[in-house]
Amino acid sequence: MKKDDRIIHSKNYKKGSFQNLSHTPTMAPDVSYFQILKDMLRRPKSVRPQQIIPSIKTDLRSISSKEPVIVWFGHSSYLIHCDGRNILVDPVFSGHASPFSYMVRAFDGSNVYTADDMPEIELLVLTHNHYDHMDVQTIDKLKGKVKNYLTAIGVKQSLEKMGIDAQKITDLDWWEKKEYENHFVLTATPARHFSGRGIKRGGSLWASFVLEIDDYRIFIGGDSGYDTHFKLIGDTFGPFDIAILECGQYNKSWPFIHMMPEETVEACIDLNAEILLPVHWGKFALANHPWNEPIQRVKESAKQKEVKMLSPMIGEPITIRKNLLSKELTESESNLQKEWWNFDL
Repeated sequence: MKKDDRIIHSKNYKKGSFQNLSHTPTMAPDVSYFQILKDMLRRPKSVRPQQIIPSIKTDLRSISSKEPVIVWFGHSSYLIHCDGRNILVDPVFSGHASPFSYMVRAFDGSNVYTADDMPEIELLVLTHNHYDHMDVQTIDKLKGKVKNYLTAIGVKQSLEKMGIDAQKITDLDWWEKKEYENHFVLTATPARHFSGRGIKRGGSLWASFVLEIDDYRIFIGGDSGYDTHFKLIGDTFGPFDIAILECGQYNKSWPFIHMMPEETVEACIDLNAEILLPVHWGKFALANHPWNEPIQRVKESAKQKEVKMLSPMIGEPITIRKNLLSKELTESESNLQKEWWNFDL
């Protein structure tokens, strides 16, 4: 298949694949694939919760708010609602995050939402094409509900192969933006990661996104290792009302493509975001750390650095008010800071 001219001419596409802004090895210099495989085969039981993950089943169709409401579905899937508009990010509702249904299974209780539970979707955002962010089964089931699709350059071809109308799909290079008729704008911004659903990597781009909706700015982080791009994005678009950032699936063997929880807090500070919402945890075990260690570490670091953080249960709505935590918290907002995930300690 002839490559899209936009891919070939992208300044981020070099030597046959997309590249990060900084040199980014997939693994640490002193680590081998054999060592990673051996570690994976010796995973401790703590990578999965020993109890059913608690959740709240919200009627997503009944949400009505002029302020943004965010509902997290575990890992990196979440819905953003604002004044009748629904934006769905990286939905994975098939129960697994791999090419085979028996691999990388969702934790018990974490897969309570399905495609059938989703409302009509104004925009479906895909940050990149990894299995834990781009789930073909879910996308196929959502086809009849989605008006528009937005993703990083190169992913459009995969969506077209799924039978999605090309006219509905926009794929952006870093710093390109798309304005929608319903008064919101998304800009693709850099991330430090990689792409690929098989052996070959880098055939499509990976991205974070800046969502400007009404008077709010929301940072959609996708997957990313820590680097200077967070400060660059913060200086360009900040301050943000909330930054949705990954905090899990880290390992010292791959320190450049995922953040340690403490780096998640640093990224939030760099972005100049008022509130941190940590994601990329709570549903799948893609690393060897205890399943709830990411949220424990990020919460401790956020407390030390005086970063405001929310940790909702799966399905628990967050309403983003201006200066949310500088006002007196409602009972509902106070609940969003409770350690519901502490039951395995």
